[in-house]
Amino acid sequence: MSHCRCRRTPTLRALLPLVLLACFSADALADAEISGVAQNLSRGEPAPGDEVALLRLDRGMQEEVRSKTDLQGKFFFHVRSPYKSYVVRVIHQGVNYDQRVPPTGTVALSVFDAARAVAGITGTIEILRTGTKGNLLHVSDMYEIENNSRPPLTQSGERTFEVYLPREARIDSVLAAGPGNAVEVISAASASDGPGHYTVNFPLQPGATKFAFNYDLPYDGRAAFRTRHWYSVQEFAVMIPATMKFSSPPALFQSLPTANAGYQVFAANRLRAGEGPRFEIAGAGALPSIGDRPKPQTESRPTNTSGPKPLARPANPTSLSQINLSLSQAQTSSQSVVLTGITAILFLVCVVLVRRARKS
Repeated sequence: MSHCRCRRTPTLRALLPLVLLACFSADALADAEISGVAQNLSRGEPAPGDEVALLRLDRGMQEEVRSKTDLQGKFFFHVRSPYKSYVVRVIHQGVNYDQRVPPTGTVALSVFDAARAVAGITGTIEILRTGTKGNLLHVSDMYEIENNSRPPLTQSGERTFEVYLPREARIDSVLAAGPGNAVEVISAASASDGPGHYTVNFPLQPGATKFAFNYDLPYDGRAAFRTRHWYSVQEFAVMIPATMKFSSPPALFQSLPTANAGYQVFAANRLRAGEGPRFEIAGAGALPSIGDRPKPQTESRPTNTSGPKPLARPANPTSLSQINLSLSQAQTSSQSVVLTGITAILFLVCVVLVRRARKS
């Protein structure tokens, strides 16, 4: 007796989960929308007519769509990839204002009017960290600049910040981060008045902006530094390995106690713009290894966009632990990405350690 093997037709009950899943996915895609408003805090009113772009975080930042704010500063986007992370960028008077957002919901962004010269900009802290690398001296010179302008304005242009490095310095990289923004690899241009003087055109938004200049110097066992500052600096600290020696004219620097025997810290306070203190270092030693890295206060998550974004004005440099250190430049190489992350973390750690040393 022969048996007929017939293929069973799937029942509706078996297909029901797939149908529901498809409907759910379609609804999720249809509901993936981002809306928001741009507020001009320099004038206390909406920011109409500004370019606004939706950037998808996918191997860097990829622009997905671009629009403009309406008369009330509002904008709206349909999201193509609701399972990706996004950044909304508002371009106001040539300056980018970014905020990371979830793939659906509302967002409020703050923008500021731009000017080439803004009053109320000072340096809060500079940390020069150094160590030997063969016949080279490697230096990581890190700055935090505070913009306390009233009304709040962004300083923009070709020379927003200037730095004076040793004449023989060979720059490895220059990094920058605005208030609450990701770290970026930027470029520095040589000034016309001689070697060692560099300018950058990174905008100084209201709040704290950070720079890091990483460079190498020829080294024969001794190096002399002659500092000069574009802005006044509240605190200037030098970090060197415990195996190296530090010397300066009397009463210029004070040695700060540390809880780590691997490095030494020397600090000078309240430096005016212009010529600064001189010092020398001698000997050999690797860059100080820092093991007691502070834990961030909050876990890195998409920004809560249920209300207006407050103006970021850290009370002191220790608030650097709240900075988003994610890397978002599509053009950076893998080596630059690693360097960016390491330098950003070290900047945070150095500031906290210097503050701890001063308190003790």
